[in-house]
Amino acid sequence: MLAPSSAPMPEKGWQTSGATGSPQNLRKFKSQDFRELRASCLSQGLLFEDSTFPAHVSSIGPSLLPQEKLWRIQWKRPTELQRNPHLITDGVSRFDIMQGEIGDCWMLAALGSLTLRKQFLENVLPKDQGFQEDYAGIFHFRFWQYGEWVDVVIDDRLPFLNGRYLSVHPRTSNEFWPSLLEKAYAKLQGSYQNLNGGYLSDALVDLTGGVQVQFSLKEPPSDLEEILRAADRSRCLMGCSTSGQSSRNIELRNGIVQGHAYTVTGAVKVPYKNAWKHIIRIWNPWGHGEWKGPWSDNSPQWDRVEPKYREALLRNKDDGEFWMCCKDFQEQFSWLYICNNTPTFLDFGDEHGTAAWSLTSYTNLWSPGLPSRRSRYSRGAASTNPQYFFKVLDHNPKTCNVAISLMQKPAEHVQDERNLGIGFFITTENSRVLKQTFLQARDVTSCLMLSPGTYAVVPAAAEDQEFQFLLRIFIKNQDYHENSSSLTSPELPMDVPRQNQDSSYKALFLRHAKQGSTIDALQLKQLLNEVISQDEMTSLGGRFSFDSCRGILALMDLNSNGRLTLQEFGSLWRSLTKYREIFFREDRNRSGFLDVAELENAIQAAGLSVDVVLLRLLTLRYGDGAGRVGFRDFVCCMLRLDTMSHAFQNLAEGGSQISMTAMEWLTLVMYT
Repeated sequence: MLAPSSAPMPEKGWQTSGATGSPQNLRKFKSQDFRELRASCLSQGLLFEDSTFPAHVSSIGPSLLPQEKLWRIQWKRPTELQRNPHLITDGVSRFDIMQGEIGDCWMLAALGSLTLRKQFLENVLPKDQGFQEDYAGIFHFRFWQYGEWVDVVIDDRLPFLNGRYLSVHPRTSNEFWPSLLEKAYAKLQGSYQNLNGGYLSDALVDLTGGVQVQFSLKEPPSDLEEILRAADRSRCLMGCSTSGQSSRNIELRNGIVQGHAYTVTGAVKVPYKNAWKHIIRIWNPWGHGEWKGPWSDNSPQWDRVEPKYREALLRNKDDGEFWMCCKDFQEQFSWLYICNNTPTFLDFGDEHGTAAWSLTSYTNLWSPGLPSRRSRYSRGAASTNPQYFFKVLDHNPKTCNVAISLMQKPAEHVQDERNLGIGFFITTENSRVLKQTFLQARDVTSCLMLSPGTYAVVPAAAEDQEFQFLLRIFIKNQDYHENSSSLTSPELPMDVPRQNQDSSYKALFLRHAKQGSTIDALQLKQLLNEVISQDEMTSLGGRFSFDSCRGILALMDLNSNGRLTLQEFGSLWRSLTKYREIFFREDRNRSGFLDVAELENAIQAAGLSVDVVLLRLLTLRYGDGAGRVGFRDFVCCMLRLDTMSHAFQNLAEGGSQISMTAMEWLTLVMYT
């Protein structure tokens, strides 16, 4: 039997509010405080110069360029390059990024994925800075390092060689967030040279604090298509890479670059030739250079796709982004990387809906000499090895329910030290080894399908060298308990079975209901705004107000007591899911709004019909100054239309004769 371990107490939960290294109380890299340094510069009328990462060849690195080029490096501030520089113009997008001379496609591919996931982006790119107000030549960015969020301060002097950006350069000449963020990451890694070649999996974790899993596409899992769709649906970050030497970057005749990292930006099914075709959208951090095979921008396959799908999905520009089918994806790429704060990409086979994932993490020092090296592990030594226990309560034979992540921390002040071979054993209560996983990598992760019971994780090294480690154990709990630490981000599911949608809302409802069994208008407002904030498109139309939530509650509250039960909220959740799917399908230009024609199509797609007069009045009631309707107002509009339609239908079935003008319709839609 496993004996109680003397291991340190676990760090429960994702981040502890107020703890050093949490998003609320960041660890200051190099002990630099952004606000204090900026205030000091402003009071003295100076532009910040960072002595810890100076405008000097030492920040570039000794081996990135030949010596004669190194000494020709010039450092320029954005204010020297542009009359009106901005940190961000028209939002943050992957298309803002164009890779420079440095071979950091691995980091830029992760950054491209980050731009699609607002829930992570806001952690990395703080909003309290810019060139217009309180500009002092100082900026800061945040990254996750070995269990802590770290705030990295930089000055805005950027390296140029022969008048060209050495680093990433923005597509828009006066937008500088990509170049400055890359500089902050270079500082974190020790130099720009240390960005010249790296691991996409490491960058994904550094930008999210999440758990990443790699899948070999040469021996892909049988359920790869389901994993991709589940990952895209649950807003994971994704990337992929090709085989070959990254220093050469040979572009094949089909447009794919060897030894290169890409971003996976989407995974969908489209109707094609009387069947469904699974296609994957991929982006090249070069900002150009695309796949030329089937499903590429000008391929004939798109001619066989319905116009509404083609218009929604196809972007025929040389911007580095393209589609390809799953078969070609597996043939052209070597590895797929998926990352999220929890392994939600493993939820695709969950018949009961989105489960809650709990996290327990440990930090410790592994020392050589203990009989836990890979070649020395024995059952009798189990009680003397550092071991970490966990219990599995639920089991679904179709999906993994445990993920183990072990991360090694490099020695202080040694950023480019090679990774040790590390891993872990998974043992049962009688110390029988179920699985062992070892890799020469910074982060080793394994997903398992375990039956209910007690297990232990035994970290180990493949060589006699001590290392600090962070061990994280993720466990899927099928049934939500009020006091459990749920880490899943709320979202409105798309393209999932009805029974999954029906149950995925329960954990969200119970969390906002707190000790009660119902929610009021204020709790509904908080819940809905939490949901739409996870999606950049749905959040563009504004947040739900208290009054709009009172109106929604009045429509869904069957008991007329001013509160929603779980059952009533379930009906609302299914309507939200339906409306979101319609909204995304009809928003052809991905603006986050519906124009008049798109609104009419959306109403018809919901099974309702309106005449021209009523449509114009609805646009006046729910549209903005340009007549566009955002997701929030679309939901309010559709709920009222749907409710009124059902009410009139019931009256008509009861024998009542109903004839209503558009103005009478609008009166009901606006004021009931």
